[in-house]
Amino acid sequence: MTELDPVTLQILKSHFEAAAESMAYTLLRTAHSAFVKETEDFTSGLTTPCGQTFASPKDLGATWFIGLDYAGAINAIDSYAPGDICITNDPYSGYVCTHAPDMHLWMPIFAGERLMCFAVGHIHNTDMGGAVPASLSRALTEVHQEGIRIPPTKLVEKGVMDQKLLAVMLRNVRMPEQNWGDLKAQIASLKTAERKIQHAIARFGPDVVHAGMYGVLDLAERQARRMFAGMTDGDYAFSDYIDEDSPGGVPCRLKLTIRIRGEEAEFDFTGSDPQLQSALNMPTGGLPRHILPLVGYNYVVYSLDPTVALNCGLSRPVRCVLPEGSVVNPMYPAATGMRSLTCTRIQGIVIGAFARAVPERLPAGPSGGGGILNVRTTDTRTGRMAMASINPITGGGGGAADGDGLDGSNSFLKNTPVEITEAEVPIRVLSYGLLADSGGPGLHRGGLGTQMTFQVFSPNSVVTARNRDRVRFSSWGVMGGLAGATCGFTRNPGTAGAEDLANTDVVQCAPGDVLRISASGAGGWGDPFARPLAAVVRDVEQGKVSPAGALAYGVVFGAGGVDEAATAALRGEVRGAAEAITFGASRLAFEEVWSDAAWDRLADLLFALPVEWRFFMKHRVFALVAADAAAGGDPVAAIERNFRVAVARHPQVAIGRTAA
Repeated sequence: MTELDPVTLQILKSHFEAAAESMAYTLLRTAHSAFVKETEDFTSGLTTPCGQTFASPKDLGATWFIGLDYAGAINAIDSYAPGDICITNDPYSGYVCTHAPDMHLWMPIFAGERLMCFAVGHIHNTDMGGAVPASLSRALTEVHQEGIRIPPTKLVEKGVMDQKLLAVMLRNVRMPEQNWGDLKAQIASLKTAERKIQHAIARFGPDVVHAGMYGVLDLAERQARRMFAGMTDGDYAFSDYIDEDSPGGVPCRLKLTIRIRGEEAEFDFTGSDPQLQSALNMPTGGLPRHILPLVGYNYVVYSLDPTVALNCGLSRPVRCVLPEGSVVNPMYPAATGMRSLTCTRIQGIVIGAFARAVPERLPAGPSGGGGILNVRTTDTRTGRMAMASINPITGGGGGAADGDGLDGSNSFLKNTPVEITEAEVPIRVLSYGLLADSGGPGLHRGGLGTQMTFQVFSPNSVVTARNRDRVRFSSWGVMGGLAGATCGFTRNPGTAGAEDLANTDVVQCAPGDVLRISASGAGGWGDPFARPLAAVVRDVEQGKVSPAGALAYGVVFGAGGVDEAATAALRGEVRGAAEAITFGASRLAFEEVWSDAAWDRLADLLFALPVEWRFFMKHRVFALVAADAAAGGDPVAAIERNFRVAVARHPQVAIGRTAA
């Protein structure tokens, strides 16, 4: 392979990144659906011939997919020729797509007869058919309910579109003109990449471009190894919960142990729940460097070193352990549509585990759980069905050593202006803004969540709010900071018929119904009583903290403003030592019974059973433990005793197959 000097490598790196960003701009400017052109749920990139992503945009699209490995999809196609474009949205074919609405395309780019690389990317379709509008709900139990699935296949062969495949796809979705418009935008994006790479080949030659692709991967690997080398070797464990593992269910536990050894690390998810009878499963195929469990890792690396090359090389020093038949490695045909909620929570536990290693350098817990909203309704003026994504209700970023967390900004999702929302779908947005007191108190405050109130006008309107969570378990604080607020979802708030919708994610609405939805806040960093008085006053003046909420910072407001004497007295009170990580009251109460040791023991027992029995038996054990929790005693012993009782009531579990 051609050897490159550092200057040439940086020049090529810039060329590759510029090509990926040009792809993103093309897609952004030509897409039809609001969820692509406004919210920016898409990716664009370039991969090596074997599928390793070596270039991605830095701030356009779904930045959590940096380093996506297309090998499984690319290898499913027998051969490639100029003019080919391939497609898939099947979560179980090659483990590139991760739920059915994500439509992935890839196109080979040649220099003569030499395959140089692939242009790749995906968009999140607003709808891919299936049981519910927008295709996604926690209540779905198998992948067949989540819309049409297309295994890796050629959509365009040597420049000729497969019209039969296209017709089948468009026949099975609710808004075919939207899907077709977005698909054409994707194709235009791939062709933009081809032009950019051909320009680089003409300028530098194919050998230099080829060497540059692998050179930037090696560069990212070196940068990641340098990060691990600067940390203390050790095992750093962290766990968190999804409120419900199914509609009205019990919590879903996600656990991670990061083992840092020298310049490498193992991410072990042993102890996470068995795969679920809901759509929260995260399809990884057990691949040791699958992108989904490493999303938070990419954010950590980029936070600690903003100069890193964002590509597959970052994952080379890392290996994931993903137990088969678990929520992080489900077996077909488990539903996967809501995997984004699980991914969001895993981002948090990765940050939490690293915060155990370097708490002074990483932020507190991110928020999450607000929901990504879609509305299917009828335009009463025209009688036409309308369906669109209206806005992600985002939380905030965790407070950090260098400042407050960002308000209303969580992950990559962009805000959709109210004017666009009301133009896309006939609803009325009554209010939209930041929610006071939602950010966790700290020396540096956690980011605030957002809140939206809107009204629908047509009968049979359906609102889907995927990723609803954090009603029960909040984010966490670091270095003495406190947890953020939980979130909410209410139908017809402020009326006698107000209804708390909690984590409901599909809501049938009547004409005139008003929905109010809010995201949770992020955790705070550092002692809240150490926050400068002027910063607390500014937050109160800006409506980010209420006068009552200021008490959490040791600041007392009276009729004339700050009561300086009362504030000095409150801040002068002796308090206990702060915890390194501070969880919310609901989690602390829950873990009085369901301790870490109790969960670990339950996981050991469940994973000894065949896959199809695990979720069922988990719920039986939870019911039994709840029934005798008042008796107290050792939680681990209670788990073991009630597990034996549950198995005894279902002797068929011991017949036939053993565990996978």
